[in-house]
Amino acid sequence: MRELKQLNKYFWKYRWRFFLGTLFIILSNYFGVLAPQLTGFIVDEVQRSINPAAMPAGKVFLDPLVKWCIEFFKNAELSFSQLILACGLLLLSFALIRGFFMFLMRQTIIVMSRHIEFDQKNDVYAHYQQLDSQFYKVNSTGDLMSRMSEDVSRVRMYTGPALMYLINLSILIAICLFYMFRKDALLSAYVLAPLPLLAVAMYFVNIHINKKSEKIQSELSDLTSLAQQSYSGIRVIKSYNQENTSLGFFDEKSEQYRQSGLALSTLEAVYFPAIGLLIGLSTLLTIYIGSIYQLQHRISAGTIAEFVVYINMLTFPVSAIGWVVSNIQRAAASQKRLNEFLDIKSKIVVEKNAEKPTHINLLEFDKVDFTFPHTGIQAVRQFDLSIKKGEKIALIGKTGCGKSTVAQLILRMFDPQGGEISINGQNIKSLDLESLRSLISYVPQDVFLFSDSIHHNINFSTGQEDIEIAKKAAENAVILDEVESLPQGFETMIGDRGVTLSGGQKQRISIARALSKKNELLIFDDCLSAVDANTEHRIAENLNNYLIEKTAIVITHRIFPSFNFDQIIVMEDGRVIEQGTHESLLLTNGYYANLLKSQQMGHFQGSNVNF
Repeated sequence: MRELKQLNKYFWKYRWRFFLGTLFIILSNYFGVLAPQLTGFIVDEVQRSINPAAMPAGKVFLDPLVKWCIEFFKNAELSFSQLILACGLLLLSFALIRGFFMFLMRQTIIVMSRHIEFDQKNDVYAHYQQLDSQFYKVNSTGDLMSRMSEDVSRVRMYTGPALMYLINLSILIAICLFYMFRKDALLSAYVLAPLPLLAVAMYFVNIHINKKSEKIQSELSDLTSLAQQSYSGIRVIKSYNQENTSLGFFDEKSEQYRQSGLALSTLEAVYFPAIGLLIGLSTLLTIYIGSIYQLQHRISAGTIAEFVVYINMLTFPVSAIGWVVSNIQRAAASQKRLNEFLDIKSKIVVEKNAEKPTHINLLEFDKVDFTFPHTGIQAVRQFDLSIKKGEKIALIGKTGCGKSTVAQLILRMFDPQGGEISINGQNIKSLDLESLRSLISYVPQDVFLFSDSIHHNINFSTGQEDIEIAKKAAENAVILDEVESLPQGFETMIGDRGVTLSGGQKQRISIARALSKKNELLIFDDCLSAVDANTEHRIAENLNNYLIEKTAIVITHRIFPSFNFDQIIVMEDGRVIEQGTHESLLLTNGYYANLLKSQQMGHFQGSNVNF
């Protein structure tokens, strides 16, 4: 159960709710256990009125409150029928008071669990946000979602219902045992004898429940991941006519989950009736042994009735022990899965009191090396580059040569294993990460749009609602006319990942998102591969004007002859193999010159991007 210690901070935060809830549980159970004593008194009064000689000698233990109420009724000199009626009304009063405190008990403990669930989901989500890109390369989205939804919900069953019933049954059992042993210790020992057997059974059964619960949660995570991938890639699945194959995979995973769930349900189906059997045995012993004692005038019939009510009161708490322990075990298994992620620390560490840059005058790479940990592929090798404010840089090379990795290193999506990246002469690791990224607009190669309006997608980087900003950015990205021609214009919902738009439209909206915020450094990562030549030319004209005083890095596998770059960097296998201006690289007659000749001759395959 050590995994659940992670929840102590939440219990401390809501300690007053927890304290009041526990107090209400004590009060509700106190008024609940008064009913058996009053029931026993009524039965004894009936027996006394029929056969006084059958009543045993000696005083009978009663709770002070019950005793005071009975003495009050007797002092009022009520008749027998009036006494019984008064006791009946008193029983009803005890039940109503108990019900009122049970209501307060749920309003404190259960509401507390909802607050904890809210906080825990926010904490898990915030932790996900802080983790580096490497984490998301090795963990599936479905697994992340399962842990934040299903696992947190199972933990809530512990912090709410399970915890409430655990405290409730513990207090109820303690109070019942106290009154039972005060009434008759020997009879109590007999009727409670089957309960240790229940405790032993619980110990062994719950070991299996814990194992099966962990297996179920793991299988549910796999099932969620498979479903999420199928939904995201539904167009690919349909294009290749693989619906039945995907359904077969899902059926297989779903069948595994079903079988595991049935196995757990079978175990619980045997467990709970066994509890009922042991409780029934206690009731039978109460009646049998109590009857023998009554015939020997050792106890009254009222005591037997009182013990039967006690046993009936204990039936639900004892039978609920299995449910409570099962939920605690499941919560522990779920919290263990959550802790596995919560214990992961981001490899991108921000120093305390890190300086917050306000501008980027100089960006430098000094012999930078980077290898992807999950694949072992070295993407960047001894990379050197110096970019001054206002310069336009082109990174050119074949697919997989490390161009996009350079952009991600600037954004500190990853940290290099060797060398140093500096901004304004300071190591990028010593700068505040949020401030650094706020100075950069990035258009990724893999365009991602949120399932929201076009307006909100474009203004995502600014966090503003100003439609004019979105319109101006859309105009520069040559998407304004197409957006305004839509029935709902900028308020058009574009669907999950922009599924309702063409590839070129998604790329241009992604460019508009970058242009909506006035940043000093803009990085375009092969972001015009899906637009036609005429649109490319119009975007190039707009960008030429927009980027006059800004620093820009254009990553591509193409050459942009119409764009006046200050530096052109040609990469191969993570290294810089050529560097210079357009004219100087043509004179060397190397890779860059040959690539340009290939484009001009029309042999280069791909989109013709003319910045």
